Amino acid sequence: MEVEETGEARTSWSGETQSVLCDHAGKKRKQDAVPEPVIRIIEDDEEEEENEMQSDHLKDSEEPSNKRVKPVGKSNSLTGVITPVKKPTLIRIGQSITRSISFRTDTRPLPPAPLRSRTKPSSFPRRRNSQCWSDTVENHDLTAKEIKRQEVIYELTQGERQLIDDLSLVKKVYYEPMLKLDIMTESELGQIFGTLDSLIPLHEDLLSRLERLRGSEKTVGEVGPTLMNWFPCLEAYVTYCCNQVGAKALLDQKKHEKRVEHFLRLCQESSFSRKLDLWNFLDLPRSRLVKYPLLLKEIQKCTPPEHPDEDTLPDALELIQSIVAEVNKKTGEAECQFYRRGLIYLEDSQRLSEIQQSRFLYCHGELKNNKGQRLHVFLFELALVLTRPGEDRDGGQLFHVYRQPLPNALINLEEIPDGEAGGGGTFRGAFTGGNDKVKNCFRVSSRGRSKANPYSLQANDSFSKQQWITCLRQAIVQSRDRTAHTSQSQLSLPPDPALCHIAELSLSSDTDMADHTSR
Repeated sequence: MEVEETGEARTSWSGETQSVLCDHAGKKRKQDAVPEPVIRIIEDDEEEEENEMQSDHLKDSEEPSNKRVKPVGKSNSLTGVITPVKKPTLIRIGQSITRSISFRTDTRPLPPAPLRSRTKPSSFPRRRNSQCWSDTVENHDLTAKEIKRQEVIYELTQGERQLIDDLSLVKKVYYEPMLKLDIMTESELGQIFGTLDSLIPLHEDLLSRLERLRGSEKTVGEVGPTLMNWFPCLEAYVTYCCNQVGAKALLDQKKHEKRVEHFLRLCQESSFSRKLDLWNFLDLPRSRLVKYPLLLKEIQKCTPPEHPDEDTLPDALELIQSIVAEVNKKTGEAECQFYRRGLIYLEDSQRLSEIQQSRFLYCHGELKNNKGQRLHVFLFELALVLTRPGEDRDGGQLFHVYRQPLPNALINLEEIPDGEAGGGGTFRGAFTGGNDKVKNCFRVSSRGRSKANPYSLQANDSFSKQQWITCLRQAIVQSRDRTAHTSQSQLSLPPDPALCHIAELSLSSDTDMADHTSR
């Protein structure tokens, strides 16, 4: 075994090597005939090598020098000088750092080791061309506000072009090869990709309309009517987005298969994917949908009062906001139904009517209970359900209901401040791992159900805790308002006509009673 150093230390950062020359100060020994710094440590004769290193260290200490020398402890073998090589990888912000450490000594010279061939640099995500509208025109005499307006319209146009390219890429690189190679069945691919193929001509239509609006000076005048006429086409997103809930679950399930995982990994490592996985591409249409209102607001902000778009842009903005709200509503209902079907009840008493009546989910995710167990918690519209995740025979995800669900209208919410003593009560130090402090915890309990004990839950971080607290408060208030409104509506119902004659009866009149009975 040989350890060699050539007088320069090298630091590798993401496949690139930087050389740092070492300037050794102090006098050189007269007997050194060759340029110093070549190091050789030979494993053949360990004891002789150790003696040479120690004697050389004593010689160096007698000469004046400002060079720092790291002492090497005594050892009976080479393992005392060089520790076993372990290379734990430190990954930070997608880059790895490797450091080479060497020891300096004078030993028998050996020919320098051959240089290693440079490894192929890792491929970085290919970024989009961030071209602005101003880069496409040479001269213009527009105001700063009008330039900003043209930039936003150009961003809208370029966004359509990029979305079309990405959706076409998904069809060509993912769907068709997986179908041809029989990596997934046609039915499975149809469930995962949904109606994605039908969205491409829809956005191609908008792109062609926007490009026709550009004049000879590459400026766009009135854009409001074009968007007003096209936005109703986005109702096709209801079907696509509602299908995404089941599509994501099936895709996660199929990733456990080696062929699927291998194919998707190769695609993600390729340059065309820009380091995005398949689900990132499948989620692009939804991300694009929610961006339309933001772009319209920017165009409206940069539109002068006398512009023709001043009258049409508010109507277009209202239309797209209503479409986005409808898509979100239908998607929430589909998500609620999907997870409701995956609940496995251990007792009939857990089947609350509030769960079946819920139309959407406020939120769901992982929390820990006071025993440190990981739970998947669902906050439905009308009930809070704690579950333990599991799988069926085919690898599909199931959720076994844990303890008694809580109706939202009966929930008492208690926020536990960070740093509260966790030694007693329901905690018993489960949240703290032996420490006396707890963090990111809250407690929920029921006001009327005796079976529902208080549940102490812990979020992963402070942000997650705050999200749960906000959603729970909103769910509690809305559920109580709904219950109060329902009770009031029942009290205000008109009386049954068949019972109206009872109010007219007199208790002292047997004759009247007999008359009413004979009717």
